[in-house]
Amino acid sequence: MTGVLLIQLGTPDSTKRSDVRRYLRQFLGDPRVLDMPTPARVLLLNAVILPFRPRRSARAYEKIWTGDGSPLVHHTATLARSMQGFLGDGYRVAYGMRYQNPPLHDAVEELAAAGCSRIVLLPLFPQYASASTGSSVQKALELLGSRQNIPEVATINWFYDTPGFIDAAAGIAKPALEEFGPDHVLFSYHGLPEKQLRKADPSGSWCLQAERCCERITPTNRFCYRAQCFATTRQLARVLKLEEGAYSTTFQSRLAGQKWIEPYTDTELANLSQRGVRRLAVLTPSFAADCLETLEEIGIRAREQWDGLGGEDMLLVPCVNADPVWAAAAADLVRAAV
Repeated sequence: MTGVLLIQLGTPDSTKRSDVRRYLRQFLGDPRVLDMPTPARVLLLNAVILPFRPRRSARAYEKIWTGDGSPLVHHTATLARSMQGFLGDGYRVAYGMRYQNPPLHDAVEELAAAGCSRIVLLPLFPQYASASTGSSVQKALELLGSRQNIPEVATINWFYDTPGFIDAAAGIAKPALEEFGPDHVLFSYHGLPEKQLRKADPSGSWCLQAERCCERITPTNRFCYRAQCFATTRQLARVLKLEEGAYSTTFQSRLAGQKWIEPYTDTELANLSQRGVRRLAVLTPSFAADCLETLEEIGIRAREQWDGLGGEDMLLVPCVNADPVWAAAAADLVRAAV
């Protein structure tokens, strides 16, 4: 029996401030996420973030919470069921959150109870980053490594340009774009501190040293999150037949205190408005499932910014979520890893 462990970042158990605070403490307490010396991270977390951010984040989660709870958990659970159908006998698909519930520990126990002698780890992050994929894989390996009988393990580090992911994302976007008729298409990805990109550069001399260092994937930058994001944009623009200048790539969700990768999504919105763009479509291809960063940060806050800039309308294109094309493609990724 081959086990498949789908890993997502995480979400609070509810919109209660106490649950949000507990989630943020675990998430932002991870040294791969807040990449700084431990004393500084503890001080920032306890003196600056946790006293104030849980209230704001709880209000944001309230805006996207559904009758099924967290959209992230709902989409991940649905994807797991769909992949199980595509993989069939001989596979057992489980899912867990890197932070909070359902925990990775329970998913590992489920696969062990099913008698899985081989495990495929599939972090549901299209592009690789130490703060997401790296942290998730590290935690899963710790849990598997603590068992008396350690199974064989294969890891899928990324799928940012795999045909199945691109086809699924484009298949969702194409009819939506045709109906909406945008003046411009914006590809908005989650941001990262520049320091984390530089740490992923084994040469120490390439990352962010040239203006166009991310325009192609090379052996030097193959783990570069920013380069992988631009590669995703290129593939999607090709499949969607977007003309040069009719789309752009940006990065959202930055925190104060560090230099984050550019260009910034909120800054680009202002630039696009000044250029006369009025109907804007936004894709968020660093997320495999709709969550706070897509539904609230883009779908609500960025839309409000766009309205304030005089924009006529904004379309948020859904993520691949549990789309059947994506579920089948993810099953193919698992088979290839095996």
